[in-house]
Amino acid sequence: MSEVFEGYERQYCELSANLSRKCNSTSLLPDGVEKNAKVNEIKSGLDDCDVLIRKMDLEARSLQPSVKAMFLAKLREYKSDLNKLKREFKRIASGDVSQASREELLEAGMADAHSVSTDQRERLTMSVERLNQSSDRIKESRRAMLETEELGVSILEDLHQQRQTLLHAHNKLHGVDDAIDKSKKVLSSMSRRMTRNKWIVGAVIAALVVAIIFIIFFKTSYH
Repeated sequence: MSEVFEGYERQYCELSANLSRKCNSTSLLPDGVEKNAKVNEIKSGLDDCDVLIRKMDLEARSLQPSVKAMFLAKLREYKSDLNKLKREFKRIASGDVSQASREELLEAGMADAHSVSTDQRERLTMSVERLNQSSDRIKESRRAMLETEELGVSILEDLHQQRQTLLHAHNKLHGVDDAIDKSKKVLSSMSRRMTRNKWIVGAVIAALVVAIIFIIFFKTSYH
């Protein structure tokens, strides 16, 4: 979406620089058909600038908050630039240029032509630099977003692995609990058997003792 904004921005910068040159050249013309034609061209260009400004505004407001503020700040600069062009256009269209001013401009026109051209080149250069800086910032933002996304994916994978480890440990603990329960049952069964065997052995011993006593008693009685 930022590429769309940059496309509008590039068109606006080129159109704005062209309109600025036309305003400078039109202000040197005397009233007449040629000047009126130039005024109409400038007016049409200003309308196109308004359309581009509105498109950039809509595009900037549809971007993510992390980059929206930067594009809106640039848009304010372009709106201010467009307002200056409109004021210059009104001055030219209303004929608010005296004959003396025209003569002075005509006399200084050749001397200032080089400086005007230099100003336009500097303006275009600054616009290109701003575009490049914006592109770099957008690339940096995208890189940071990708790194954040990769970090998030890595964290999710680690959490998934930890969950699997915990589930595996839980299953092991459950198996150990089952083994302990089985061991308890075996020990309980063995304990019951040992107790029962003790009673049986005790009963046998008691029976033998009683039998021995009876035998001794009978032997002593008959003798």
